[in-house]
Amino acid sequence: MLNKIKLGISACLLGQKVRYDGGHKQDRFITDTLRKFVEFVPVCPEVECGLGVPREAMRLVGTPDSPRLVTIHTKQDNTERMVRWAGEKIVHLKKEGLCGFIFKSNSPTSGMERIKVYNKDGIPVKKGVGVFSRIFIDHFPLLPVEDEGRLHDPSLRENFLESLFTMKHWRECILQEPGLRHLVDFHTRHKLLILSHSPKDYRLLGKLVAQAGEIPRQELYARYQTLLMTALNLKTTVKKNVNVLFHIMGFFKKILSTSEKEELLEVIDNYRMGYIPLIVPITLLNHYVRKYDQGYLMNQYYLNPHPVELKLRNHV
Repeated sequence: MLNKIKLGISACLLGQKVRYDGGHKQDRFITDTLRKFVEFVPVCPEVECGLGVPREAMRLVGTPDSPRLVTIHTKQDNTERMVRWAGEKIVHLKKEGLCGFIFKSNSPTSGMERIKVYNKDGIPVKKGVGVFSRIFIDHFPLLPVEDEGRLHDPSLRENFLESLFTMKHWRECILQEPGLRHLVDFHTRHKLLILSHSPKDYRLLGKLVAQAGEIPRQELYARYQTLLMTALNLKTTVKKNVNVLFHIMGFFKKILSTSEKEELLEVIDNYRMGYIPLIVPITLLNHYVRKYDQGYLMNQYYLNPHPVELKLRNHV
């Protein structure tokens, strides 16, 4: 990739010593592997809003829908301070062209979900969202977001990075010179990837592209992006992937030899049964794509959605 993906991230995950205790929470996958493909835009809400390092720890207090950000011992309420800073920060982040964000799990300011919120009796419920992350997600509802804890789950990591790379492709598409050709090309290349996430949105996007010439450009792009990211927000499953694998196999029905068909069917069935990861049938199909010069499939991001160094489909 000539231009790296711009990715917002909680600064402590990069090893920056900005946590309340003066430490960090460096994540090796992020700093050692993902860094090769992204340009990080680090954010630490607590330090950037003016709180020092070290500082008194804080937590969310009240109700999950409208919690307050309060220090644990002195009970200082920093909610308004954080909200005011976050509003100003969002203005700057809009100019960055972010393709996504990785939040710090369990943080009262940057946690994405299941953050402890303490009621008046000091009893916590895991139903909160960090003060800054809530504001960020409200302003950028279509951007892929995750926290570093969930990224240790192979399927969630796969889904997030797939969405991240697709968002980059989309941004590059809409920056092209005016014309429907770029949208059609983008949709064509991403068809099978979309199908693997949501057959319903796959059909809706196909209809939208077919009507593209009848819709004002700005409205068209907005509707397409919303449907696209809605589709990618749905997780792939073995069943949906098997459907796509058979769809691809259909391109070879008059080309493959009997033994090649039998081998491919066996590999797909082994994947369906959970004996092998998705990378195995994908690798075999890519072999046939090159062997039989299938131009349409060569351009399908489903078969090559992200750099091989990430090794994502080795585990799903």
